[in-house]
Amino acid sequence: MRKFLLLATILFFAFTGLALAGYPAKTIKIIVPSKAGGSTDTSARLFINAAKRHMKGANFVIKNVPGSGGQKGFEEIANSKPDGYTIGMMFTPQIVAHIVSKRARYTLDDFHVMGNMGKDPLIIAVPKNSPFKNLKEFIDAARTKKLTVAVNGIGSDDFVAAKKFENLTGAKFNLLPTKGSTEQKALILGGHVDGSFMNITQLHAQHKAGTAHIIALLDSKRSYILPDLPTAEELGYPVDMTATRGFVTPKGVPEDTAKKLDKLLEDVMNDPEFIAACKKDVIILKHMKGKEYHDYLVGLQAEIQKFFDSTPW
Repeated sequence: MRKFLLLATILFFAFTGLALAGYPAKTIKIIVPSKAGGSTDTSARLFINAAKRHMKGANFVIKNVPGSGGQKGFEEIANSKPDGYTIGMMFTPQIVAHIVSKRARYTLDDFHVMGNMGKDPLIIAVPKNSPFKNLKEFIDAARTKKLTVAVNGIGSDDFVAAKKFENLTGAKFNLLPTKGSTEQKALILGGHVDGSFMNITQLHAQHKAGTAHIIALLDSKRSYILPDLPTAEELGYPVDMTATRGFVTPKGVPEDTAKKLDKLLEDVMNDPEFIAACKKDVIILKHMKGKEYHDYLVGLQAEIQKFFDSTPW
């Protein structure tokens, strides 16, 4: 009996101690649905560095969950305990593309959306010795014969962008799914493919060095990273595709905790040291608060659904 009372007392004080300490009273896990070292992983690590300045005493740990174009990671976030100690990064269009294609075992309703952190417009790149010196030559060739282009998996932003070009121009691509930007870079640098649809942050350095050639940016306006690079729309091909990277929690996180996490992301996005670190690592910032980003995701899912209905994969 005395042992039972002692154990009960210990548990009582342990529980009340955590309660008095307030949130967060233990390490917060950030699930990153990609391999370590990529742009999404780097974004999460920069977030942590700044978050520690704005949530005093908080500790964070990253868990990388790569696979299936982010699907495995998205599902793990959705199925995590909604106590505020698991948050996750997500990226578009994959998070909604998996829902549209009925591969996902989650919906947008399974998440509390904290907000968006960054964006990463797509590019079309070719090897340095490619016979195609501009976008027109690339598209004209793809109208007469299939060109092999690398993309980051089925349903990815790369994949959707390539399909949009096929629909708009009559071009035909042999889409080569890869395991990520590292493989795409190797294929372009080695001249093993005709081209690649990928993100600007993944190949801008090689373009500047002359080891690869970017022929178009798929965004509404030019990028400060490569200001001389024209957009596809400027060249007569109005195709936009921009990846976004944001933060979510599982649905059901206590309201007070969710507000603290939303505020934390907002504080980080306004942190001058964080902004400078992102610029140094070529992470393009684009802040959207929770409701705005949620609405963006809902709209994007509707857009991808229409596209999938006409061009299923």
